[in-house]
Amino acid sequence: MEGRHEMLWMMGFPQAVGLGLVLTVAGADLTMRWPSRESVQGWQRYAAAVEARRTGEGRDARRFLALDFLPDAATERRTLMAGNLVVKSMDAHVDVPSAMVHHWRGAVFLPGAALERLMGSLETEAPPAGPEVLKAAVLSRRPGGMRLFLRLQRTKFVTVVYNTEHEVTFARDATGRASSVSVATKIAEVTDVNRPSEHELPPGDDSGYLWRLNAYWRYQVVPGGVIAECESISLSRDVPFGLGFVIGGLIRGTAQESMTRALEEIRKRG
Repeated sequence: MEGRHEMLWMMGFPQAVGLGLVLTVAGADLTMRWPSRESVQGWQRYAAAVEARRTGEGRDARRFLALDFLPDAATERRTLMAGNLVVKSMDAHVDVPSAMVHHWRGAVFLPGAALERLMGSLETEAPPAGPEVLKAAVLSRRPGGMRLFLRLQRTKFVTVVYNTEHEVTFARDATGRASSVSVATKIAEVTDVNRPSEHELPPGDDSGYLWRLNAYWRYQVVPGGVIAECESISLSRDVPFGLGFVIGGLIRGTAQESMTRALEEIRKRG
């Protein structure tokens, strides 16, 4: 305990308070660690609303990226073409009881990228290792899709590692346009990482920081390269009453940083 207090003091007061609360929450015997039936049903409604909206957008022959349907689309495109990442929160306005949905959209311009070369890489290769993807492997391939294993690491004062599997599908939407959808079919938190006792925690015994994860990508050829846009939705446990401002902010911040890293990684691949 003394070492923990010393660490909090060295980090500074705001960060120390955040970490102290995270450790308190992580170590407490909290109820509803695994999502309730109501939470799962809420998540399903949320994902269905996102996918319905995206299907509707796909019928528009003039617009393609999600950003094209926003009032400030021209400004956002100029920001992207200037080499900046764009990352923004979204909301499908669907209630998910006793859980938190983290919904982010991000985009990046890949100068000099060729769409077919980029899609060929995404369709055949596992993502490279990085700060978030510790390990990756293609488990199987099928026409228009693959099953991926990813060992993910999420860090925000505390670090959590997951073994995950994802079903990924790819589509050529039109000339100069492509898309992909990734749905996590397994998310298992790993404890005692890199120790002989390393193992996956059974459902219900994990921290609840990541229960579901979907990622929807669109790729569009533009003058000078390709714009890659991702929309990500994830589900996590709710937080105890009174700690939402700090702990909820930390969990939301983790999802935002995950989106930023995903865009930075695909910029390298482009």
